[in-house]
Amino acid sequence: MMYSSARVGATTRGRRLTPIAFGVTASLLTLASPDVAHAQRQVLPAQAIVIDSTDPVALMVSQLDLERYKATIKGLTQFGDRRAGTDRNRAAIDWIEAQLKSYGCTNTERMTYEHLQFARPPAAPAAGAPDRPNPAVAGSAAAARRAGPPVAAGGGRARGVRTRTGVNNDSLAQPDARLRALNAQPADPGEREQVYCTKVGTTRPDEMYIVGGHMDGIGWGEAANDDGSGTAIVMELARIFSRPDVQTERSIRFILFNNEETGLNGARAYVQQREALQGIESPAGSGQYPEPRWLGMIQHDMMLFDHGMPRPDGTISPVQRPEADVNIEFQMNSKKTLESQALAWSFHAANARYATNYPAQVGPHMTNTDSGPFQDIIASISLRENERGTQVGSGWSPHWHQPTDLYSTYSDDDFRLGLNAAQTTLGALGTLVGATVKR
Repeated sequence: MMYSSARVGATTRGRRLTPIAFGVTASLLTLASPDVAHAQRQVLPAQAIVIDSTDPVALMVSQLDLERYKATIKGLTQFGDRRAGTDRNRAAIDWIEAQLKSYGCTNTERMTYEHLQFARPPAAPAAGAPDRPNPAVAGSAAAARRAGPPVAAGGGRARGVRTRTGVNNDSLAQPDARLRALNAQPADPGEREQVYCTKVGTTRPDEMYIVGGHMDGIGWGEAANDDGSGTAIVMELARIFSRPDVQTERSIRFILFNNEETGLNGARAYVQQREALQGIESPAGSGQYPEPRWLGMIQHDMMLFDHGMPRPDGTISPVQRPEADVNIEFQMNSKKTLESQALAWSFHAANARYATNYPAQVGPHMTNTDSGPFQDIIASISLRENERGTQVGSGWSPHWHQPTDLYSTYSDDDFRLGLNAAQTTLGALGTLVGATVKR
């Protein structure tokens, strides 16, 4: 795809260029106080983006729309935080399934599993990290010196200003009485469900990429960012790939995992139940593969908020930083690190080609999301707003698991970061699966 300010109808190297209005805006950050409202920012007029209409992937990317993406996130927030094991979680699953079917995902399915524990287990040390005492627990300067630099979850070392993070479990921290009531039902143990649909490949239906996001949340908010933002990306990609004029050589599975917040349980259940079924034709000779062979796993988790490091006083900028980017992570200590790194760089290239606003960067510390259970089996990456271990864990995302994770918290600049992640994944995935668009 080519981006250009060329006049409408111009041609380049014999290829017809078509203008597509993406509604791109660029924020001009002011020198006002942190309390300046989003409405006070100045924005540049929307720009027309010119695309190469002979590129089928570019045509598919042009079908992504900021308002549709926002509307899908808004639809998810009607169910509150969607905590797994509650009626609001089950209602959200019903809504997701209905939406997927309305897009043309006629083979939408559910898988079930049992979940008996309520809380996320204690985080294991990062692979390859030394087993060191926690200075905060040891309680002395000498202990801190012995411990050395802190290693974040997934690897890497936290730097700069750090603020406290955690999960809000206090209902009274949510000032909205309606939302408090909606989120009041506690989780019950028992059977869980999660929804997926599949775009079946035309020439290689036995090979498949898995595209995921988790639809559950916690914190007494609306889980708009964590992970309504990632769920909406998966749903929007399913919508576009399910169009009758789109064909792919390889298959794609779009899955909305459950129970991520309790320890990646939905993703773990998927691996446990379906890994051994890969590539088995059923019935024999039918040309149908209920579980095609996995080629790669792409997870989307927290896609909106990249406002930068906390200030020295612990506050966060109220506006998206100009240098915001889409983080593409792989885990350097996984058994499939080389394959995962190659997949990550292919997404980086797709971002450069297809994303309209925000660039991408590749990092080696993927952790704490539903791609984890896949990382030693197949190439696995996650797309994020910030690096999970060293940035989110250091307080870069103050709404993480908090009552403030609301649709109304985020601006169009924030939502546009999620849209750019969708453009990145669609561009890379369309190339990997050999997508074409019928004329």
